[in-house]
Amino acid sequence: MREYKKLWWTLFAVLAVTFAILGYFGKEVYRVAPPIVAKYVTTSGELYTGKEAILDGQTAWQSVGGMQLGSIWGHGAYQAPDWTADWLHREIINWLDIAAQAQYGVLFDELTEQQKQPLLWEVKREYRTNTYDKQSDTVTLTTRRIAAIKQTAQYYNDLFGGAEALQQTRKNYAMKEVTLPDPERRQRLTEFFFWTAWSASTERPDGDATYTNNWPHEPLIDNKPTAENIVWSIVSVVILIAGVGGLIWAWSFLHKDEAPPEAPKDDPIASFNLTPSQKALGKYLFLIVALFTFQVLLGGFTAHYTVEGQGFYGINTSEWFPYSLVRTWHIQSALFWIATGFLAAGLFLAPIINGGKDPKFQKIGVDILFWALIIVVVGSFIGNFLAIAQIMPPELSFWLGHQGYEFVDLGRLWQIGKFTGVAFWLLLMLRAIVPVFKQEGDKNLLALFTASVVAIGLFYAAGFFYGERTHISVMEYWRWWIVHLWVEGFFEVFATAALAFIFYNMGLVSKRSATIASLASASLFLLGGVPGTFHHLYFSGTTTPVMAVGATFSALEVVPLIVLGHEAWEHYKLKNRTPWMLKIKWPLMFFVAVAFWNMLGAGVLGFSINPPISLYYVQGLNTTATHAHAALFGVYGFLALGFTLLVLRYIRPHLQFDDTLMKTAFWWMNIGLALMLFTSLLPIGIIQFFASASKGLWYARSEALLQSDTLVILRWVRTVGDVVFIVGAFAVSWQVVKGVFAKQTCNQSA
Repeated sequence: MREYKKLWWTLFAVLAVTFAILGYFGKEVYRVAPPIVAKYVTTSGELYTGKEAILDGQTAWQSVGGMQLGSIWGHGAYQAPDWTADWLHREIINWLDIAAQAQYGVLFDELTEQQKQPLLWEVKREYRTNTYDKQSDTVTLTTRRIAAIKQTAQYYNDLFGGAEALQQTRKNYAMKEVTLPDPERRQRLTEFFFWTAWSASTERPDGDATYTNNWPHEPLIDNKPTAENIVWSIVSVVILIAGVGGLIWAWSFLHKDEAPPEAPKDDPIASFNLTPSQKALGKYLFLIVALFTFQVLLGGFTAHYTVEGQGFYGINTSEWFPYSLVRTWHIQSALFWIATGFLAAGLFLAPIINGGKDPKFQKIGVDILFWALIIVVVGSFIGNFLAIAQIMPPELSFWLGHQGYEFVDLGRLWQIGKFTGVAFWLLLMLRAIVPVFKQEGDKNLLALFTASVVAIGLFYAAGFFYGERTHISVMEYWRWWIVHLWVEGFFEVFATAALAFIFYNMGLVSKRSATIASLASASLFLLGGVPGTFHHLYFSGTTTPVMAVGATFSALEVVPLIVLGHEAWEHYKLKNRTPWMLKIKWPLMFFVAVAFWNMLGAGVLGFSINPPISLYYVQGLNTTATHAHAALFGVYGFLALGFTLLVLRYIRPHLQFDDTLMKTAFWWMNIGLALMLFTSLLPIGIIQFFASASKGLWYARSEALLQSDTLVILRWVRTVGDVVFIVGAFAVSWQVVKGVFAKQTCNQSA
């Protein structure tokens, strides 16, 4: 411990400071969230809606897929509109038409520019003025605005209710017919959409920006970036440059190349006799590639819906398997198989840490965990189906069906099951790890690995800090604890420590260099990663300080990614250190791919949308999908597959990887991913970016733009990248299946 004292204290300081920031401004999220007031009334006192009705609408929205069908405040799917931006624009247009007809007897578009200007000034004043009376918990709306709201609500009622006149629109939005059958729940849904638009257009009582920091861009009421948005965007770029420069200086002056130890003649890990719990991991590897294959096929299915809307090459599939459902399954299956890959890697390492033996009943625990995972996966998928099909009773939807929140879509009961499974994994890991701390020797690397295991086991619980009727701003705060902090923070530290531990046990790096690299990397990742959570919350009902913290620290997230080219080179060189390393050439190649996509997907593409001024215009566009695919699969997908291949290599000692299959898998997946991103998703995102900046977000997500000839062609072009990727995915899956079920010369169970 003494040798690494400065590194440990640095890590402790980083954690203390960053979580203090995350907690303090998290409290601010609760305090400044847009009010869901008791009554929205006309100037004559007539009630339009209120808090309970709006929350009822929120639950109705959750039950139809929530963020998997369009988006709210920019978070969600990309095919249907962002309902906030779409509602706001439609309501404003309706207001202007009503006003124009009242004064001139024609629609607004038929007026001269001179006639339009007074009405534009008046609509801006009416929409941005906050009429909330805190004492009576009431917002007063003009009769004209109520009329505009009711016209807009009727459109949405028809859209979600299956009106024949909007059938083509539903097809363009990839919505099923009669998305929400219950008329009363449809009315509540419209009131929830109204509230999100009211929050996005109404200025805070103590400022000149709306509750969502003037997002979305809507020129009709002067919703445009705030001065703070521009300032903190520039600050984030400056901090990025300073951070990169500082890292290069520190690397140059402090980094000391340490001669690697002489590589052993034989693989030390292979010298351990396989334990019963390790032999039992074959079924985990099969589950990983089964879910991976399912997810990849669903990805192609989901992408096709963006072209055909309600069918698959002429077959009407949307009634039972609509876009919102298959996108839910696509994302959830990705999270399941990637997490299972990490769990399998941990369970493989546990006996090695424990001196090559299982704690008592470890295999039974491994088997129980596997079947628990199966139950959660199957149960959550069935629940998603029943909820979106509106078969499940509304009161059960959140608990058994669909929470409605992207990446945390599974019903709350299944979420509890998933957390219980991860906590049980933590118990299985600690049973093997804790006794080792009583032994003599340097335990610093093991301590860091253990800390990451504990964090993975416990931090998923952040998803229980919100409920079905929790304010959406508060929910977003806790949801990003899972999506950003749990995945991008602690899984990153676990992966770093696990790889360091593996390479040390192989005798390829010294324990000292592995420990120093892991501790330094953990501090760098978490320094930007923990407060960087706020870059997802710029426009989710928060105030300027959250924007400032998110912009500042998310810039630091990119800094450690600068040296990943060096890490990739170091991993690549390992295969030439000793002849037996060729047996794990392909897992190493997958780890090289992780470093590349971490730099490009998380770094370049991630930072391209992180500054507030950038995200103001591109939140909810295909630019986000570009980053998401490159980072989630490019980093965590390749990493989980690398772990899968590595574990497979050791639990099947006589396995020889098929070079033809593995070359196909590696290169076709990498090339397919690149084609998917740079020939389709990114060009679409850039075109939408221009549309959002010039006309408003409503237009960037409108059917007029999304169904334009250029964008339709670009979505068809994606098919090429998808097919290339699918071929690679099939190749790696077949390699794993062949390995798991190959006949062994020794008695081993799957």
